[in-house]
Amino acid sequence: MRTCTDAMPRFHHAPGCGCTARPGRRAVLGLLAAAGIARGAAAGSGQYEAMLLNCIDPRFTTGSFLFMSSHGLRDRYSQFTIAGGPIGVVHPRFASWHQAFWDNLGVTVQLHGIRQVMAMTHRDCGAAKLAFGDAAVATRAQETATHAEALTAFRAEAARRQPELQVVTAIMDLDGTIQRVG
Repeated sequence: MRTCTDAMPRFHHAPGCGCTARPGRRAVLGLLAAAGIARGAAAGSGQYEAMLLNCIDPRFTTGSFLFMSSHGLRDRYSQFTIAGGPIGVVHPRFASWHQAFWDNLGVTVQLHGIRQVMAMTHRDCGAAKLAFGDAAVATRAQETATHAEALTAFRAEAARRQPELQVVTAIMDLDGTIQRVG
């Protein structure tokens, strides 16, 4: 007799194997709750305030969340995360990525009616080094100027593509503090 552990297209279950165990009340209730949550999430409708564009660097995920929450946007924003954040969206080094972001922003405006996009870079960014070179971020002042240049380019492109959106640009420090740019 083949058991459920055999890799055969047709098989029989051994007594007590667990494959055909009947789900308990909690499991059924959990599945029903998950189905309700998934159904609500699948609707994809609703009005949200903003989109956050930021970097993939995991050192800044908590700080980004706290920044958005401190502006009353907890659970009221969408997020697009890409290496370098705004740098990845405007610098020629990453040109093949640009359209994906702008298309996504357009869909976010259409589906969620957002009114602002918040574009955040961060200190000690590897993508900034790849895009601009080590010398462009060698000192804090150079790093600030380089990030400000990218954020200004982002602001201009966002205004051209989505003129109705307010654009907020900022640089996050390693300790989570924010420096607004522009």
